[in-house]
Amino acid sequence: GGTVIGSARCQDFRAREGRLRAARNLVKRGITNLCVIGGDGSLTGADTFRAEWGGLLADLVKTGGITAEEAQRSSHLNIVGMVGSIDNDFCGTDMTIGTDSALHRIIEIVDAITTTAQSHQRTFVLEVMGRHCGYLALITALACGADWVFIPESPPEDDWEEHLCRRLTE
Repeated sequence: GGTVIGSARCQDFRAREGRLRAARNLVKRGITNLCVIGGDGSLTGADTFRAEWGGLLADLVKTGGITAEEAQRSSHLNIVGMVGSIDNDFCGTDMTIGTDSALHRIIEIVDAITTTAQSHQRTFVLEVMGRHCGYLALITALACGADWVFIPESPPEDDWEEHLCRRLTE
């Protein structure tokens, strides 16, 4: 994955100069097909790369980064985008790539925490990832029978702390 190979959240690619280097690398290696698996940032970057492709090639020819023949051979860049996000917040998909494995890991952790909480008669708070999407938190809460769940789509009421403390002491 991108995280392992260091391409995740690549700052260089956000600037045209970084995309020029990427285009040159692809052309020099004869790569004209990309499969981009990622979230909003990756897919937005891929779309920008696609839109700029002709201009990037023209700039590279002008500066001597590639030859006119290389530009001709690489004149079309085919990109397939696949949503790879743990948030499961992409319209038209049942489950995005990454969601199932994230849920699996969360439930493993909940199982481990639950036994500790029960043996010590304690309350535990678990925070899961999901930025602006509460899918993982909601499904985890349903799967493990949580007493409370906070999700960004439905923020808690102002007095939630008092209500929670009352419920815990009942």
